[in-house]
This record gives sequence, structure tokens and C-alpha cells, in this order.
Amino acid sequence: MFDRRLIIHFDLVLLLTVCAVAGIGIANLFSATANWHMGGTPLYVKQLLWLSGGLFLALLVCCFDYRHLEHFAIHGYIISIGLLVFVLLLGKTSMGATRWINLGFFNLQPSEVIKIIIILMLARCFGRTAHPLGFSLAELWQPALLVLVPVALILKQPDLGTALMVIFIAGSMLLFAGLQRKTLFGLSLMGMLAAVGGWFGLHEYQKQRILTFLNPEADPLGSGYHIIQSKIAVGSGGFTGKGFLQGTQSQLSFLPERHTDFAFSVFAEEWGFSGSAVLLFCYMFLIIWGIYIARRASDRFGMFLAIGVTAMIFWHIVVNLGMVIGLLPVVGVPLPLFSYGGTSMVTTMIGVGLLMSVSMRRFMF
Repeated sequence: MFDRRLIIHFDLVLLLTVCAVAGIGIANLFSATANWHMGGTPLYVKQLLWLSGGLFLALLVCCFDYRHLEHFAIHGYIISIGLLVFVLLLGKTSMGATRWINLGFFNLQPSEVIKIIIILMLARCFGRTAHPLGFSLAELWQPALLVLVPVALILKQPDLGTALMVIFIAGSMLLFAGLQRKTLFGLSLMGMLAAVGGWFGLHEYQKQRILTFLNPEADPLGSGYHIIQSKIAVGSGGFTGKGFLQGTQSQLSFLPERHTDFAFSVFAEEWGFSGSAVLLFCYMFLIIWGIYIARRASDRFGMFLAIGVTAMIFWHIVVNLGMVIGLLPVVGVPLPLFSYGGTSMVTTMIGVGLLMSVSMRRFMF
């Protein structure tokens, strides 16, 4: 029997915030591609279609009781690992990376889907095992194994940005679950050693991205071109911006990848500091609301599920914005709900649906 309280507790605030950010993103995409003379469906129309499909999925997911997902998480994990292996063997290669499965009408990127699956698996793991004094290092073998297997497969594609996102999401959920002080120290030490040793395992283009981050002016017409043009675009917007469709860096095609990784640079140039502040406020409100949902969750699984989805959105925002203003290396991480991308939009909207499902069922015990 349908519970009328689900309608009463429908999280309209979350839905409207998501639609506001996505709407700004579509308008920005229209501006970023205004001078493109391409046949077929314009990118902003495609993004609108992806948003519509994502909203449908979000509403579908929120109607489903999230607590049942705890029992199916392991099945989703096994399927996702299988898809990651399939990508390495028979996946579609583009620009030197093998990350997609060609489904004809759609290129599926399993490394995006694995983010949601990892959140479900870790929520299941942490929700069932509570440690008042925090987890010890020995007790982390199971969640560590769950995370490191897909991370290793993603790094083989290679896709350093998505692999880091999975690690950041898992790390955020782990900190929320609680760590003993010596465990935190041990993990920090291992992280630093892995970062130093990982340098030798990086591909040459990945090493070049880090070197470019440290000194982009060393190769202004080559590897440093992207970030230099992005900083020029963001800085030239000033306080009020140059106006819609008036950004010189984007409209004169100086700014590369302006519909994906550097979409925020287009927006900052046209709307300036004031417009960027509005967008960042929307994102900040979305993150705070996600934490609020986690605090009100009726069970531990829902709490960790909401924390995981919120962490996924948060780290995408931090890494993308840090990337476009030169505070972080360029790693190809999209700005959620804003950058063009079908798989990214669908993954984010599924996460939104999970947040809504947790919020709507906070009265159930």
C-alpha cells in the first residue's frame, strides 16, 4: 500500500536546486557552442534531453525504497567490475584512453557508474559495522579491497581523474565512519608514500599535466595552453562579466574544451564574480542540504548513502573549479550538472534520486 507520507515529505527543495544549477549549465552550454557550425542536434539540446532523462531516473529512484538497495549492492558491484574488465578488453578507444562501451545510441562509461556502486557498497559495509572508538587499520581490509579493485581497473584505462574521485568519495565516507588516531596517521603516511611512488607509474601525459600545473608558462602554446586561457577567461570577467554570448575567450575559440572541463571558465567570463558567486552559492546549498539529509536519515545505511552521494558531488565541484583556476592539475573531471556529458549527468541524477529517497523516508523506522 502506498504511504501518503512519501508525497508529504517529497524533497522539492533538493529537486529545485538541482534544476536551477542544471538550467544555468544548459544556458551556459548554449553560449559556449554558439559559434559552432555543426550538423545534427546542438549540444545544449542533447544536454537538455540528458537532463530530462536524468530527472525521470531521479524520480524513479526516489520512489524506490533505498533500504532494499543494501541487499542488491553486491550484485551491482560484481556487474560493474565485469563492465570495467570488458572495457579494457573490448571498449571504445578515444584520444588514447579506453573508457567507453559503444551501445550504438549511447557510449556507456562504466567508471562513472562505479561511483554510485562504491557508495552503495561502503554504505552497506559501514552501516552494518559500527565502531564507537573508530576503525583500526586491520579492520579496513574489506572496504579497502572494495575500493582498490575498481581503482586499479580504472587506472588501466587510463583515467586518473575518475580513480581519484572514487578514492576521495571512499575517504570522505571513511572519515565520517570514524578512524582511530593511529589509523588516520597510518593512512596519511601510506597516502604520501603512494603519491610519491605513484609518480613512476603515471603515463607521460599525466606527468606532463602535473608539471604544467606547477609551471604552465613553460609551454604556453602547448601543454600550458588550456590552463592559461582558462585563467584569462575567469580573470577577464571582472565583477559583473562581459555579458551573455559576449565572452571573447569562448566566442573567439581561444578556450578549448569549453563545453566540458572548462565550462565554468565560460560562465565566469560572461557573468563575472557576481554570477559565479550565485552559482557557487547554489552548489554550497546543495552540499549543505545533502549533509542535512544524512543527519535526518532513519538508519545508518541511509546516512552513509547520503554522505557518499554528497561527497561525490562535492569533490567533483572542488576538483573541477580548482582545475580551471589553476589550483589543481587538469585531470578531466566534469562540473556536476553543468559540464556537457550524458553519463555524468545520469550518474549525478541517480545520486540525487538516492538523496531524495533517503529524505522522503526519514520518518520510517
